[in-house]
Amino acid sequence: MKHFLSATALSLALAGAASAETVLTVANWLPPSHPLVSEVIVPMTEQIAAATDGEVSANILLAPLGPPGAHFDFAVNGVADITFGVQGYNPGRFKTTNIAELPFLGDSAEDVSVAYWRVFEDKLRAAGEYDGVKVLAVFTHGPGEIFLKSGDASSPDVLKGQKLRVGGGIVHEVATTLGAVPVEGPSSKAYELLSQGVADGILFPYESVDFFKLIPQLSEGISVPGGLYNTSFYIVMNKAKWDSLTPEIQAKIDSVTGEALARMAGKMWDKVDAKGLAAMEGKITVTPATDAQLSAWTEALKPIVDAKLAEVGETGVDAQAAYDMLKAEIAKEAAAE
Repeated sequence: MKHFLSATALSLALAGAASAETVLTVANWLPPSHPLVSEVIVPMTEQIAAATDGEVSANILLAPLGPPGAHFDFAVNGVADITFGVQGYNPGRFKTTNIAELPFLGDSAEDVSVAYWRVFEDKLRAAGEYDGVKVLAVFTHGPGEIFLKSGDASSPDVLKGQKLRVGGGIVHEVATTLGAVPVEGPSSKAYELLSQGVADGILFPYESVDFFKLIPQLSEGISVPGGLYNTSFYIVMNKAKWDSLTPEIQAKIDSVTGEALARMAGKMWDKVDAKGLAAMEGKITVTPATDAQLSAWTEALKPIVDAKLAEVGETGVDAQAAYDMLKAEIAKEAAAE
């Protein structure tokens, strides 16, 4: 009887351990109020918990573990279980992201993000850039627009000589090619750069101009059909942590990440971009790019598009096929709305 009780107790203990909750640590470098955190990362963790019936939960860190550019390696090395960030904060590391950052792709972050995920799955994953992690999503923010303190908003040469704050990725080369002087700096420093006269303007989506309280610093905006650029983001998970989960749990997490997560992120950007544009009313004059501007910019930026596709090709990916698929999937999503 004693042996039976001991065996039963051991079985119950093992059963309890097997069903114990897995708590994932999520690294975060943005303010908790930022919509990428409050409307994507937080809901993602809630959906993972719901899909796994509470077997997997998450703890989002309130303080950064390090600078934004370090977060991909935090996932690779297991410093955190899940991280997110901008591939462009790691110059030269990710070439396949060029596909999603090219000019004039689409007016909806949801359309571009969903299309980007499909192309990633079908063509870009094979490049091996993410082999050290489990990719939960790749997506883009809304179309990047032009904002200035002053200037002739209708001129094809409006950016010439303008000092523009830019982030990572292709946007630096876009600004340079159109005659601007890029000013590097994190988005959190944008207000300081503009208010102190270090920058004359900024290339940003509508949301960011509003969120970082830049509206009082700017007077002119130019909306570019399809965006002058896009910025690519990732959400990734430590590979060892992923491999420690059962296939059943992995399948449940897959059901709420991937394309579903990319779509949720894209919808969020579209919503906050609309809010950001509304906040500019009466404060920043936003005008559509003219036909002359679009013609001049398309011609000027074509060598960048070609060069960026060539970089993607260096990874072994058929870059033109990936680019064509991306545009086709964006058009398909836009037609379905």
